[in-house]
Amino acid sequence: MSSRADFPIAFRKPGERGRQVPPKPGSERNPIRLGSPANTGSLSLVFSGGWSAIGNAGPGPPGHNGSPPFGFPPGKGYMSVLELTRTLIDIESITGNEQTIGNYLYEYLGRLAERTGGRVEQMEVEPKRHNVFAQWGGRLEVTLSTHMDTVPPFFASREDETRIWGRGACDTKGIIASMIEAAERLLAAGERDFGLLFVVGEERNSTGAYHAARNPRGSRYLINGEPTCNRLALGSKGSLRYEVAASGRLAHSAYPELGDSAIHKLVDALADIRRIPLPVDPVLGASTLNIGTISGGVAPNVVADAASAEILIRLVGDASAIKQGVARAVEGRAQLLEILEIPALRLGSLDGMETTVVAFTTDVPAFGGQWGEPFLIGPGDIHVAHTLEEHVLKSDLVAAVEIYQNMVRRLCKRASK
Repeated sequence: MSSRADFPIAFRKPGERGRQVPPKPGSERNPIRLGSPANTGSLSLVFSGGWSAIGNAGPGPPGHNGSPPFGFPPGKGYMSVLELTRTLIDIESITGNEQTIGNYLYEYLGRLAERTGGRVEQMEVEPKRHNVFAQWGGRLEVTLSTHMDTVPPFFASREDETRIWGRGACDTKGIIASMIEAAERLLAAGERDFGLLFVVGEERNSTGAYHAARNPRGSRYLINGEPTCNRLALGSKGSLRYEVAASGRLAHSAYPELGDSAIHKLVDALADIRRIPLPVDPVLGASTLNIGTISGGVAPNVVADAASAEILIRLVGDASAIKQGVARAVEGRAQLLEILEIPALRLGSLDGMETTVVAFTTDVPAFGGQWGEPFLIGPGDIHVAHTLEEHVLKSDLVAAVEIYQNMVRRLCKRASK
């Protein structure tokens, strides 16, 4: 364990900061002020009672009122899966702004680790952005992992009898809460040799997962959390993303022979791209193509000198034939720039679990197997993720807690054979 002098942060006894504020009469949820400045260094702490390293408390971002910062319920130091889901949703963490939620989870897991002999680590990915990793036991057999960031726009939590609503409810604040409660119950039952890993940047470029892959901890199995309606995903489609840019020559539209339309070139190339045969896989289904954006030209009465489009193809297997087809379609018409390729994946399975196949991509390829054989499962429905109606069923969250516990136990048992 490192000494206090190793950390550019203040040390306080656990419990000094957090406190629960009761709701105001007649309000559904008391207003709260967001977080504190991040600890930007890589920290590794072993908690066995006494002091813990916790970031300095500070004011929330501009625009928030004087309500207390996020805290912990008095007397028990942790929340139920439903309470924690709402608390995490109310911490805005759009990609690139994961500092506050990272600090919150670091402190929350630090309190849990302090009571249970674990250790918590901050992995600096970029300044003010860090992954959070916690481990219990001498061996790391299984890691429960998901991402902390969300897509924009932020909107706060609310709930009704059956659902919790808000940005990140299913993608993936509810999953974080389910994993943490599963860890609490496993620890209470005496289970060890597992960990929790929460990463930044999945919604943009998986930068947190790539960083974790460069800094593995010896995990044998990785349970990655994404909204799959609590069904174990047998595979996920990959992604192939292109930018297509055409150039031409400006002219008056009354005399098009004097110009060279970039838009016409682009439209012809895109039409041929749409005719490319796309493969079908017996497990993952059909590959799909989407022309997501088109831009170009300056006015309807001007022959366009520039035009571009962005294309995303969902892969179900080898991409070689698709790449060749796209290259032929644009040849002589436009420039082709490959932005991103993520391969399709086959994922781990466990007997007796309901299964599915998903079309979206995840952090799993970025981990590159460095955190163990991957499994993919989580509460919530991907069809409402990224929408203004994002929500998660309370019953799904409760069920996920049991699912994650059972998976950790089964995989730890498998690893010990």
